[in-house]
Amino acid sequence: MLFGDPLPFVNSYIEILNHTIKEHKPDFGLSVIQRAWLAFCLMGIFVTNSVCWAKFNRFSIGGYSSAALSWMFRKSKIFWIFLLHMSTEAILRRYKISQACMAVDDTHKKRSKLTRKIAWVHKLKDKASGGFIMGQSIIFLVLITPRFNIPVGFDFYLPDPDLSAWYKQDAKLKKQGVPKRERPPKPARNPNYPTKQDIALKLLEEFKCHHPEIKIQCILADALYGTGRFLDRASAIYDEAQVISQIRENQNLRLKKSKVPVREYFAKHPGVPQTIKIRGDKPVKATIGSARLQVNAHGKKRFVIALKYEGEEEYRYLVAKDMSWRTMDIAQAYTLRWLVEVVLQDWKSNEGWNAETKQPGPEGSSQSLILSLLADHCLLLHPDQSARLENNLPAYTVGSLRTQIKVESLVAVIRDLVNSDDPEEKLACLSETLKENILAPSKKHMSGRELGRLKPTPSLKYRAAMVAAYV
Repeated sequence: MLFGDPLPFVNSYIEILNHTIKEHKPDFGLSVIQRAWLAFCLMGIFVTNSVCWAKFNRFSIGGYSSAALSWMFRKSKIFWIFLLHMSTEAILRRYKISQACMAVDDTHKKRSKLTRKIAWVHKLKDKASGGFIMGQSIIFLVLITPRFNIPVGFDFYLPDPDLSAWYKQDAKLKKQGVPKRERPPKPARNPNYPTKQDIALKLLEEFKCHHPEIKIQCILADALYGTGRFLDRASAIYDEAQVISQIRENQNLRLKKSKVPVREYFAKHPGVPQTIKIRGDKPVKATIGSARLQVNAHGKKRFVIALKYEGEEEYRYLVAKDMSWRTMDIAQAYTLRWLVEVVLQDWKSNEGWNAETKQPGPEGSSQSLILSLLADHCLLLHPDQSARLENNLPAYTVGSLRTQIKVESLVAVIRDLVNSDDPEEKLACLSETLKENILAPSKKHMSGRELGRLKPTPSLKYRAAMVAAYV
């Protein structure tokens, strides 16, 4: 699908973003060229579903060259991470959002086996195959508001290489039966390689620093973040926010002087049938049990909830920091965490970064990811989406909005062609551009290459006969 000049809503978004930046830091305002380049890149993401300069050049009409796009990406003095925070503020201000929930989750981006120039690539466990892949691990902070859900922060995770090597060696020695006292001690963690929990806490602190006026009602995370340290520190960042996570079924609860696994406790104290609304939608039946108990690993009391939906056999166990909340409120709040999965799936499928992003180095990965997230924010200002949100109607999907944008873009190209002073000349120029940019050489066929010499050599016939005779 072709695109020419950026659509009006994209230009409007860039102007709003620039105005917001100037309000906070006048010296960091975007120049005319930077604004035009950003608008062009957002249109490229919407039309091609990639962050690829070659594709942007191929499908644009009289746009930037690949070299110019790459130069602007690398050399232009854009304060990238500030750009994302200001975009978030512009959207929140546009829809008058004053309170919301926060959710933390991590996702993977698969890369090739021999990736040397892409930053933060390491070995990852592949859930689909059960094996290992090379890729990037990204922790996202997603804001869940009454009207929309948007990613507002991210960071890449990289495991500590010394700790990884120690774990591997320790497991090998343990398998050989070497006692613990004879195995090397665990090395201290390098602060340059923070844990996923530390990264999530840093993202929460950054969001509060840039958006102190937003009241966070609760913070949601999966079992990876269900540690006592994470719950306490997240609660300290947002004093009035509830922090909800999960704990494993074998985690111990302290009852008087004994330890009891959480699974065993709720087997003796089963839940009762309840009806809850999942994400404010239709009510569903569930079995829910709860108690305020001492979680041994946390060293303090938590609100522990056992929950299973109708048709499920096993409980899942939630843990909450603030014990003044009701059981049903905690259970229903945690159902919002699923929205993070939808946000990330939409981002992976429709906003370019998961398709073709080969920009090398740390700046290449982080800046291209910010471009992709800006595209997500920009879609909230599309006229059709704005009308739905302002009237409290269900929002349109990202995929359908992208389809609409591609149609609008093609119509705009045709309109410019028809309204030009010389349509025939404009059409001939457009046709020539398409031929040059869309048709690409194929490596499937051998045309233009040599097959090589495919026949026997007479001087080697005698040697071949001699070898055959000795077989």
